[in-house]
This record gives sequence, C-alpha cells and structure tokens, in this order.
Amino acid sequence: MTIVEIMSIAPVIPVIVLEDDSRAVPLAEALVAGGLPVVEVTLRTPAALESVRAIANAVPDAVVGVGTAVKPAQFAASAAAGARFAVSPGLTPNLAAAAQAAGLPYLPAAATASEVMAARNLGFRALKFFPAVPAGGAPVLKAFGEVFPEVVFCPAGGIRAETRDDFLGLVNVACVGGSWIASAAAIAEGDWDGITARARAASAPTRAVLT
Repeated sequence: MTIVEIMSIAPVIPVIVLEDDSRAVPLAEALVAGGLPVVEVTLRTPAALESVRAIANAVPDAVVGVGTAVKPAQFAASAAAGARFAVSPGLTPNLAAAAQAAGLPYLPAAATASEVMAARNLGFRALKFFPAVPAGGAPVLKAFGEVFPEVVFCPAGGIRAETRDDFLGLVNVACVGGSWIASAAAIAEGDWDGITARARAASAPTRAVLT
C-alpha cells in the first residue's frame, strides 16, 4: 500500500502512546472494532516497537505504523517489527532516504509553505500538517490547497472530536491524526469499550464539505 492509500482507509488515524506493550493488542482490537484500523504508535516510549510487533502479529485487520520517527535507524527497526508505515514531525533528506531504504511508506510533516515546497522537491505529495492547530489550523490548509493542489494532507496536533470536521471538510485533507480517541488514561484503565465508542464516532462521515 502507498501512504495515500493508507491515509484513505479511515478519516482518523489514532495517535497512540503505549507505555506497556501488553496493552497493544486489546487497544488495536478496540480501534478496529470501532472502524479505525490504521494505528500510529509513537516511538516515544521503550514499549513502542514491541507494541508494534504485537499488533502486527495478533491483529491482522490493523494497519499499524510508527510515529515520531526522528532518527534514520528507527525506520529499519520499525519495519523489522512489522510497521507498515512511518510518520515524522518534520522532514530531512536523511530521514527520507532511511524510509526508502526500509521500504516503508512515509508521511513526513510540514508546517509552512517553504517546508511544503522543500518536501515537494524531495518527491513527496502526501504530508502531515503538524502541529495543525498551533500552525494556523484549517484556514492555513485551505490556503495550501490553492497553491499546492497536488499535495494531500493529514493534519495532526491539537485536533479534537469537535474540530475534526473543520479539517476533514477540506478537499486537500485525506484524514486527520488525533490522540483523543485513546488517551493515556483510557489505555491505562483498559477502557476498551470507551475507546471503541470514540473510534466509532470518529469513523463516521464528515458533516459538511468546506469551500
């Protein structure tokens, strides 16, 4: 699958921080049950790669990837653990090369017009817009659509359940990333039913298309 195909599976990609890899499988099962099979496990904890491995081995309907990939070595390690894509909070040529060498579909990030242009020069036509809300939110992405019509975005950073449609209504947005579906507290408590309920609500179609 290409990164655009992965972005097109569901309207929201849950962004997950796992401190305990024993929580990975029930969490992924809860998200899949709620209609959000694409799962981004951030590489912020020692449990991240084992969590990816557990999901890849035990939840075949999940499309598990890694987020916060900021070191070249993380791409090969993530691919070896079973990750099917990688996401970064920015973009450098060495990270792009590492993603290509690992064979991982890659979603780097941009927050400004200059960064979008630099990413385009490296061949990227799908980007994370991060941090979405602090960087200007939906109005900035709408403006990007007018000058970069060939680029599709996954905004993430500060997006909440009540604001997701502000972004999903834009023609240049394929999906959004968000942590509200599976918070650290919900994961720690094992609130799988609550996570499934929030996933089901997040997987619903957008309410309107912005023009």
